Amino acid sequence: MNLSQLEQYLSKAAWILKGPVDASDFKVYIFPLLFFKRISDVYDEEYAQALKESEGDEEYAQLTEFHRFEIPEGCHWNDVREQTTNVGLAIEKALRGIEQANQNHLYGIFGDAQWSNKNKLSDRLMVDLIEHFSQYDLGSQQVETDLLGQAYEYLIKHFADLTNKKAGEFYTPRSVVHLLGLILDPHQGETIYDPACGTGGMLLECVNHLRENDEDYRTLKLYGQEKNLTSSSIARMNMFLHDIEDFQIYRGDTLRNPAFFEADGLKTFDCVIANPPFSLKDWGADVWANDPFGRNIAGVPPKGNGDMAWVQHMISSMNAKGRMAVVLPHGALFRKGAEGRIRQALLEQDLLDAVIGLGPNIFYGTPLAPCIMVFKKSKTAGNSKKVLFIDGSDQIRVGRAQNYLEPEHVKQLFSWFQDGAEVENYVHLAEMDEIQENDFNLNIPLYVEKIIEDNLPSVEEALADLKQAWSESQKAEERFKTILKGFLI
Repeated sequence: MNLSQLEQYLSKAAWILKGPVDASDFKVYIFPLLFFKRISDVYDEEYAQALKESEGDEEYAQLTEFHRFEIPEGCHWNDVREQTTNVGLAIEKALRGIEQANQNHLYGIFGDAQWSNKNKLSDRLMVDLIEHFSQYDLGSQQVETDLLGQAYEYLIKHFADLTNKKAGEFYTPRSVVHLLGLILDPHQGETIYDPACGTGGMLLECVNHLRENDEDYRTLKLYGQEKNLTSSSIARMNMFLHDIEDFQIYRGDTLRNPAFFEADGLKTFDCVIANPPFSLKDWGADVWANDPFGRNIAGVPPKGNGDMAWVQHMISSMNAKGRMAVVLPHGALFRKGAEGRIRQALLEQDLLDAVIGLGPNIFYGTPLAPCIMVFKKSKTAGNSKKVLFIDGSDQIRVGRAQNYLEPEHVKQLFSWFQDGAEVENYVHLAEMDEIQENDFNLNIPLYVEKIIEDNLPSVEEALADLKQAWSESQKAEERFKTILKGFLI
């Protein structure tokens, strides 16, 4: 199959569920089945290869060292396919059996879907779904890892398109993700961390960045945490389907219970990247004042808005040479009160490197215009006590229901960031004194002034035009009077 055929094949699987299953729940069922089918087919390939090498020794071919994942007896895709009654229960038992047999890598990966709920998933529907997936061999010899990974990401976007409500919780536009990857510029051997990793798109973008630059992506160490069970499971499957093995993704509340720490505090990383939930209300302010991980480096954010909690967590997760890029709502740049004091403290610590404003309505579920804040633990000498401001609000393609950040816009925004030079109407490198004069308000229009060429005439030209117009109107009035007088006579 080529990519287009694979995408159609996967999206048709979702339509089998349409009706009894809400579109927002398609991902709960389709992703686990896709992963189940893939690892079953790969297991068969590995088994056939070992059988060939051992000249038909079946016991030898079943040894765990020949298989990436172990599939216990009765838990293979074909075992489920043989069932015509209680199919959902058979799937549930197979998935749990695989998780138990591969606890180090797959425990909990299939999520908590209610496969045995016949009110939602009848035997007939499940048989149709299993038969649909059974049409093709999804082994690695038939479907390359890159192809399956691309199709998987297509499916994530496809489900976001179908639901189009709160889809931003598990899908960030790929163009925005690509821009963040360019800004961070990860290299081989580095550690990458996403504290709100969703389905893992930002971590995989760092992998793709190395691939595009002909660096060894397998040397990257990827770390992620995600509160949502379904999203965290999808992220783990996403890694395996992209043939990534050196990763750790945990389910959990990052702000309340960060998953990665060392003896002396939080674990730190070379690159930290995230699109956390915008303006999170119930984020855990009650524990922040005495945070055991020491993340309140600039103060306690307001109880009803967690934006600056994410920022401080991410800064605390950077190592001595670390860099980070975070997507936030524009309000994080100028809101006053506790957030204003936190901004001031971070600026005085000279951690903020750049602020990039993006256009409105490019995210699912919100018309808000987001921004990107770039922080560095160790800024270059030339950028010390300075912040680069970029106004990219018009770098979009306007659509009917949604706007789009196209590749040419990403290229332009990154070029401005990379150059760091003044560009009229778009880029300004602000000194700290200038920022202080604005009370540490980072609202981009305060720094990037729009110079509008109005092409209006001078006062003298305007008066001359007015006199001419007045004279012509007087003549026209006289002509009208003459014509009217002729009618009256």
